[in-house]
Amino acid sequence: MSRGASFWQGRALKILAMLLVVGLLLAAAWHFDVQALLRQALQWIADLGPTGPILFVALYIAACVLLLPGSVLTLGAGVVFGLVQGFIAVSVGATLGATCAFLVGRYLARDWVAAKIAGNEKFRAVDDAVAREGWKIVFLTRLSPVFPFNILNYAFGLTKVGLKDFFLASWIGMIPGTIMYVYIGSLAGDLAGLGAGGRERTAGEWALYGVGFLATVAVTVVVTRLARKALAGKIAA
Repeated sequence: MSRGASFWQGRALKILAMLLVVGLLLAAAWHFDVQALLRQALQWIADLGPTGPILFVALYIAACVLLLPGSVLTLGAGVVFGLVQGFIAVSVGATLGATCAFLVGRYLARDWVAAKIAGNEKFRAVDDAVAREGWKIVFLTRLSPVFPFNILNYAFGLTKVGLKDFFLASWIGMIPGTIMYVYIGSLAGDLAGLGAGGRERTAGEWALYGVGFLATVAVTVVVTRLARKALAGKIAA
């Protein structure tokens, strides 16, 4: 088998593996009440004592990689551990989980995506812009609830943003939202209603949404400007 054929066979296998994983996740979400399963896991963790936070972090990492809803876990941490310990557990779990998903996206699909966009100057310009100002883009998107957390982890893995920038910007950018939702969970005092919806938004949540809206606008402006500069540079060259 030639090197070219082997290369594309390897890429095809990676793509098929990713499609299989996505299919399995969708099937699981269809047949099972994922939020109910996560609440049961939280109840089990609550009864474990000192080892509970460690297993919670492991569960959060798995949820990030498997694209499971993290909101139930974040709120549940407030119920199970309280504000301070819950914040630490979620911050560690979410940051490590996001990083694991980022690495999966980068090493399973990055090369294939790069090959596909190699001839498209606009896509390459945006990718180069994210590489130069990656931490700003990551930080702003973490402040905004508009950008889906789990999918974004994989999406950034397909860009040229550095691992260090991704890790630090994700961790810092998620702090306000983590504090807010762990605090709300700590007020609930019960795992049964988590993720069920129907509750009124707090003033703090509305304030966080306001910050998130501004961050969304900022992301759009920054990426657009950087992409234009990159395109202008390529044309001038």
